[in-house]
Amino acid sequence: MTKILLVDDEPLLLESLEIILSLSGDYTVTGKAGNGVEALELLSKEVPDLMLVDLNMPGMGGIELIPKVHAEYPDIRIIVLTTFYDENSISHAIAGGACGYILKDSGKDAILNAISQALNGQSVLDLKVMQKLNNMLANGTAEKAHAEAQEAASTSAFGKENTVDLSEYGMTDREKEICRLISEGCTNSQIASILYISEGTVKNYVSTIYDKLGEHDRTKVVLMLQKCKF
Repeated sequence: MTKILLVDDEPLLLESLEIILSLSGDYTVTGKAGNGVEALELLSKEVPDLMLVDLNMPGMGGIELIPKVHAEYPDIRIIVLTTFYDENSISHAIAGGACGYILKDSGKDAILNAISQALNGQSVLDLKVMQKLNNMLANGTAEKAHAEAQEAASTSAFGKENTVDLSEYGMTDREKEICRLISEGCTNSQIASILYISEGTVKNYVSTIYDKLGEHDRTKVVLMLQKCKF
């Protein structure tokens, strides 16, 4: 069973999350921490598969905790679960190693879906966070948040031109259509609904697109595709 560590300074939220995860039948909560210091102590005793981390906590918040965890336990998937989505919070969380950033008002199903996607190696961003990130990119304020992605992009055609013809990467018309939706922040489920195809078919297309682009991190793929003209 997948092990999850919860880090938040709201006891009631911790209890609610534990109930939601336990009732799913797929996850077990290995520990609950009220701040980063407590989280690191729990990590020294048992390493989970995934962490749900709040940002604003007393003592040590998520912004300081995330890079520490990512450096020492690189295999742990880290999802930020917070009420804040300002530019500074998003930048530091993603730069620190978080693979997901969702908001507390997302609802039970969205949280469970985010966990599932993160465990499958995907990056997960709340729609509001994606919109904020798009604005940051447009305004040139996302340099710290995506330094690694920009460095990777600089070695490809995506980093050299403002627009790129996806045909150069052997993309079919359908793959280009899915690329456009990915660049807009759509999830696989949303793409399936828009194109009237199964989510499994979308996953197959996305996997092929990742292979053609030579990148398998969804956040980086989104950034790359936003340099393309559709």
